[in-house]
Amino acid sequence: MGKLVVVVGTQWGDEGKGKVTDFLATQADVVVRSQGGNNAGHTILFNHQKFALHFLPSGILNPKITNYMTNGMVIEPKSFFQELEGLNKLGITNYQLHISDRAHVIMPYHIALDGILENLKGSEAVGTTKKGIGPAYTDKVSRSGIRIGDLLHPDMLKQRLLANLNFTNRLLSALGEKMYEFDELYPIYLDYGKKIAPYVCDTSLLLNQEIEAGKRILFEGAQGVMLCIEQGTYPYVTSSSPSAASVPLNAGISPMALTDVVGVTKAYSTRVGGGAFPTEFEDDISRQIREVGHEYGTTTGRPRRIGWLDTIVLKHTKRVSGLTGLAIMLLDVLSGLETLKICTHYELDGKVIEYVPGNYADFIRVNPIYQELPGWNEDITGVQSFDELPKNAKNYLRTIEKLTGVPITLFSVGPDRTQTVVLKQIFE
Repeated sequence: MGKLVVVVGTQWGDEGKGKVTDFLATQADVVVRSQGGNNAGHTILFNHQKFALHFLPSGILNPKITNYMTNGMVIEPKSFFQELEGLNKLGITNYQLHISDRAHVIMPYHIALDGILENLKGSEAVGTTKKGIGPAYTDKVSRSGIRIGDLLHPDMLKQRLLANLNFTNRLLSALGEKMYEFDELYPIYLDYGKKIAPYVCDTSLLLNQEIEAGKRILFEGAQGVMLCIEQGTYPYVTSSSPSAASVPLNAGISPMALTDVVGVTKAYSTRVGGGAFPTEFEDDISRQIREVGHEYGTTTGRPRRIGWLDTIVLKHTKRVSGLTGLAIMLLDVLSGLETLKICTHYELDGKVIEYVPGNYADFIRVNPIYQELPGWNEDITGVQSFDELPKNAKNYLRTIEKLTGVPITLFSVGPDRTQTVVLKQIFE
């Protein structure tokens, strides 16, 4: 029986999941992306080259790995093919890729509506990447979406596109915005269908065959659990669920099949876009962390907000996503800081609490309670074992384990795959 390992972000995304996935993928037979779209981004440093992936699973760089984009995803064809072309130009041409015929298509009007609706929200805007993700999922839930499989069937595509434009153009017209012509879109998406056809299949069937064959399967995370539409800091969330609990539904497998859930967390916290962020601070230390850690969005280039590590958030993620291990990223970024802080509790209306309030009006008012720890000055980027870490760095990691109740599986001391220290082998 093979192992099925899920990688999830434990915070608000951008935790370093791409590196963890790429690292673990060297031991896996299969890598799966099961939700979201190109609103997510992974930057992978491999063989001294940087690869920015937005749609494609991180296993795409390894010709021996079979990659899946399953039914829970939303895919914008133009951007998808641009990403493949970008890899081809970098010499990555030998890959195995399967795309679900049940995944939904992001259409141009989804992208337009994303920006329009975000602007209409004014001060209530949630900080969307304006990639069309939310409107595409809206169409999916309202049962009017166009799926990847429809692109391969001209009559079905015609029927669905006409129905969509009939509604969407009325909405755009009422807003005084540009409308879309069927005769312009239809041939373009027919052509996309022909180009994408070699990759399209029922990924659920194939994945279950991989499971029955005892393959080692890695489910790649996008965004983070605090951005989950169900369990995140609503409404400042994404339009899908990045939790381990969503993987079986979004990939068409049994929930009983999952064996491990690795929660990826930075040694501090970051967030892009709006929304409450209890441990956020802005001073010379946060600016140092941002620059040393290169904390700018892979997809948007936006500077990320900086905060101290929040173990209330980690315990929330543990509870709703079933973490079996933690991967601590960017530990080296904290080198040189005299004092480090870890949030252990919140204070809300004079009461000390140990959970993330479900009501956003409460969450935005919580005050973090910190435990302070001494920092370290040593350069740890060449460390190859836990024992080689400075005493205070060891203490920092042990404190995280004690506060969360989750063992550390691995930690990272630099951007390269080789700068990863494994404390527990996941696929053994």
